[in-house]
Amino acid sequence: MADLDLIVKSKIKEAVKDLNIAAEVAEALNKRVVDMLQDAAERAKANGRRTLQARDL
Repeated sequence: MADLDLIVKSKIKEAVKDLNIAAEVAEALNKRVVDMLQDAAERAKANGRRTLQARDL
């Protein structure tokens, strides 16, 4: 799942309009999102659910 790009680089620029965005920002943000989703998936499974919910984040 680490090779999956979940972050849209152009959307980062929209969110932070007055700054340039270094290439590694998108990579670091993507890694954090993937880690969060993996942790949330484990939490959902530990609670006997097959549905990922906002509270798992």
